[in-house]
Amino acid sequence: MPYMVKENKMKHHPLMFITPNLPLADLVPLVSDYLSGGGKWLQLRLKDCHPDEIIKTSTEMKAMCHKVGAVFIINDHPDIAKAVQADGVHLGKKDTPVSQAREILGEEYIIGGTANTVEDMIFLAESGVDYIGLGPFRFTSTKKILSPIIGLEGYAERMKRFREAGFETPVTAIGGILLDDVEAIMSTGVNGIAVSGVLAKNENIIEITKQFASKTTHKYINHE
Repeated sequence: MPYMVKENKMKHHPLMFITPNLPLADLVPLVSDYLSGGGKWLQLRLKDCHPDEIIKTSTEMKAMCHKVGAVFIINDHPDIAKAVQADGVHLGKKDTPVSQAREILGEEYIIGGTANTVEDMIFLAESGVDYIGLGPFRFTSTKKILSPIIGLEGYAERMKRFREAGFETPVTAIGGILLDDVEAIMSTGVNGIAVSGVLAKNENIIEITKQFASKTTHKYINHE
């Protein structure tokens, strides 16, 4: 029988912001503007940082998110996510295995995973993730090691096969997505998008966040 996703412990927000690897002093105003623009889902991604720095930054970011009712997750580090009482973690292909993260965090925490192929998606869904980050849409300099580019047709094909196989796990598109791409990507059946550099490099983060949120909100399927 197809694996049916368990009832989600969160509202699957259609817009996620993944932080660029910047010092805390630079991240605070960036995240503040994103949240002021209506952002409700933040992933803190700090690679090559000491655990103490991740804990310090996570504590600050969680407080900012929870003050406005936004979901806060950490890239990898399920132990830190539990220690600072984040809402969950996102796991890359080479990060902590889903089963191990679930043992550390328990069922009440959100766990997301990165996928590039339909086989990746099915594996993650059967592992019990709460959402899947599918990408990259196009080339992005945010990640050092990039999986094969998916493109619009690739999203449509993967989503069709995934849903026809009976899987309901929410899927978030990621990787080099621009504002003009949103409607076409959402039409492939994904539940939302994740952005990073396109927000971080914008002169008006509040306004661009509002625009991204507007383009995603009316299209996404709400999984609760």
